[in-house]
Amino acid sequence: MTPERCLLLVGATDETVAKAKELGLDVLLLQHPTKVNTDQQRLADHVEVVDYTRWDLVEPIAERLRDTPGFAAAVSITEPGLENAARINDLFALGGTGHEVTRRLRDKAVMREHLAGLDPDDVHARPLRERADLDAFGERHGYPFIVKPTDATASIGVHRLDGPADADRVWAEVRRLAGTRTDRVSTLLLLQDFLMEEYLDGPEYSVESFSSAGRHVVIAVTEKFTDPAHFAELGHAVPARLGAAVEERVRGAVIAFLDRIGIKDGVCHTEIRIDAHGPRVIESHNRIAGDAITDLVHSVYGIDTVKLALGAPFGLADELPDRPEAHGGAAVRSVVGRPGDIVESVDGVAEAEALDEVLAVRISAKPGETVRPLRDNWDRLGLVAATGEDTTAAIRRGAELIGTVVKVRLKDPDGRPGLAEAAPVSDRTVMSA
Repeated sequence: MTPERCLLLVGATDETVAKAKELGLDVLLLQHPTKVNTDQQRLADHVEVVDYTRWDLVEPIAERLRDTPGFAAAVSITEPGLENAARINDLFALGGTGHEVTRRLRDKAVMREHLAGLDPDDVHARPLRERADLDAFGERHGYPFIVKPTDATASIGVHRLDGPADADRVWAEVRRLAGTRTDRVSTLLLLQDFLMEEYLDGPEYSVESFSSAGRHVVIAVTEKFTDPAHFAELGHAVPARLGAAVEERVRGAVIAFLDRIGIKDGVCHTEIRIDAHGPRVIESHNRIAGDAITDLVHSVYGIDTVKLALGAPFGLADELPDRPEAHGGAAVRSVVGRPGDIVESVDGVAEAEALDEVLAVRISAKPGETVRPLRDNWDRLGLVAATGEDTTAAIRRGAELIGTVVKVRLKDPDGRPGLAEAAPVSDRTVMSA
């Protein structure tokens, strides 16, 4: 291994490790005991099995690997690994986004406090520490408002209060969730603190960007479809159906946000809503998007944000145009079922994956499982990502595939059969004002 071409990956999927190798990099992988597998051990040049969310365990391993065989950069594109990858880069002065900036993005309360110091008119937010805080925030800033964990993902633990009568219910949920783990598969993130935040009323979008030496390129604006009650993500579509003037406002708002938050390099995934005041940032992450959005972006723009994130520290990222050109459309449709139904079988995944217009099929539902009420992203049964001649056609095609090709068969408590469906999404016309 050559230190100058050696990457220390803090957490990764099989795809991430494979793409790092495709770039010609030597890969040292820190992988969580619940995530490691034989494919990663085969692909990576060296694997350390460790709870990479714990700095007390990561620091001595990083110091040892820095000595032998050596590495030029630490990178994570998975949420639980971001802070310790930043700490490693700070420890050895390797450049990239440091821990201070990473923490601003990882902790939503820290982000809001930082932004309020720069702009008192930014989204109003306060830490939630006791039941009375809910009443005080509502009286000062009005209803509705949002309560959410400061450092979770996948819409877990997000609640909307429409009036004082909701406070007891939400406080009970906060107390129930505090101290629990967010990822039902590997429990990497711990819910601890909660934030109260002004509700932004308007359509939601995400923005995929890449920064290099302080130059920010908005690669794609993605239309997001969310459950109105708990904000679980029900679908995504690229490119977002925005008029040129609105898209330019979104682009300007996100670039200004990245400057204020201190991002200089790397990929970011920023979530916004467009309300009466224009585009406003909900939250942001210095990593790639989830939910197969990277597949949508690659299909429509020809830009692989995973390889951008991995290759940039080694000078392997081509300079991007200010406004990448879209070719066609692509969309993710989530698979959902009736709460209480039992999953009987899953069929058609291989058949769907063989279709030219299909980008990804990810079905998490397993036979024998009970369909849960839709509270967050983990309650969905899966997703299908497909292309189309434009955004609207891709949204429609994704829904057609669910139930006709990809079939998640269900039965209700009385034994009556059924099929999972594509989660309904709202019809949107091009936003031009």
